[in-house]
Amino acid sequence: MKPRSISSFTAYVGIDWADRKHDFCLQANGSDICESGTLEHTPEAIAQWAQSLYDRFGGPIAVCLELAKGPIVYALQRCDFFVIFPVHPSTLARYRQAFVPSGAKDDPSDAKKMALDLLLRHPERLEPLKSTSAAMRTLSTLVEERRHLTDGVTRITNRLTSILKQYYPQALDWFEHRNTIMFCDFLNRWPTLAHVRRARTATLESFFHSHNCRREYLVSGRIKGIRSATALTEDEAVIRPARMMVETLVAQLRVLLEAIERFDAEIDDVSHSLPDYELFASLPGAGPIQTPRLLVAFGEDRARYASAGEIQRYAGIAPVLERSGNKCWVHWRFACSTFLRQTFVEWAGSTIPRSYWAGAYYQQQRSKGCSHGVAVRALAFKWIRILYKMWKTRTCYDESTYLNALKKHGSPLVVTATAQMVNSP
Repeated sequence: MKPRSISSFTAYVGIDWADRKHDFCLQANGSDICESGTLEHTPEAIAQWAQSLYDRFGGPIAVCLELAKGPIVYALQRCDFFVIFPVHPSTLARYRQAFVPSGAKDDPSDAKKMALDLLLRHPERLEPLKSTSAAMRTLSTLVEERRHLTDGVTRITNRLTSILKQYYPQALDWFEHRNTIMFCDFLNRWPTLAHVRRARTATLESFFHSHNCRREYLVSGRIKGIRSATALTEDEAVIRPARMMVETLVAQLRVLLEAIERFDAEIDDVSHSLPDYELFASLPGAGPIQTPRLLVAFGEDRARYASAGEIQRYAGIAPVLERSGNKCWVHWRFACSTFLRQTFVEWAGSTIPRSYWAGAYYQQQRSKGCSHGVAVRALAFKWIRILYKMWKTRTCYDESTYLNALKKHGSPLVVTATAQMVNSP
């Protein structure tokens, strides 16, 4: 959907947002006079300001600012007479630099000369912020916040690993996965080697069984390791503060793990209410974590992307080609949605052992000398074209259908993929 003509708006507003106040510049349709002002960041002040604009100009009113979401955006979206045009901060910064090469900047000037100027002079370059369903917006926020929680788990487990190596390294050998409630419970109950060595065998067995660890070879191996372990140090000056730090980190880790469980339940509930859930759930390796993220990546508006290439570029999967004189080089795309790129790359990596052609394509890229990261991004690039077609036609994924298409086009991947199918158990 193309944005409406710039002449259809009754007024134009450029906003330079901040934490406590927002500088804005206003220009009425057909007027050359710019009015500047400051808006306090309170719900009451924003509502009063919005109502005053509507009483003065009616609607619709175009608003340009450097945010696609955030408090000021949420407040403006309550008024249906505002049409919001988000601009990437780097776009506005480079636009400013083109006219102010000295680098001088102040907030009112930024709102007046840049955001508003960009809206008035280059409306064809801007896309209005489109409203999606409450369920999709909820899911989008949930999956992003869940990712932040998992990043927090990674930071804490890395710190926990570092502390344990100083006085209790055996605990790391006994537990391959440290981002679990069982690991937290173990360290809470036996925070030092001396504590766990005093535990009876029956107590240890009961602990592991109560945490659904019933593989006897694993339980007996851990108990044997506990009995034969030698302390790294017995210096209380090392053990005492390290133990306190471990207990602190374990408490933080437990809170994050429990929060992730609650987020997973909420994500599962919201994502199943969306009509395209089964579409992305049909993909290999998607599962309960990646399916909602892929669902958010494409969204509900099927006019949002005109081609698969637009998604590849927006997600940062497509590399950037640069030419200057006789030189030509390809590099990583910096300006993109990092979360979206993570989504496609992480999911593409999970398809390698689950899709015959994806595994064959990955091995093909590695045989050419590509690193693991480059090979997975190349696979994600290829997958996006398939996902785009599925999304546009509302067709669930079928591995055999795609293999037949590859065979029809004489792709060398068919031979490798077929061999993997024959050799698979």
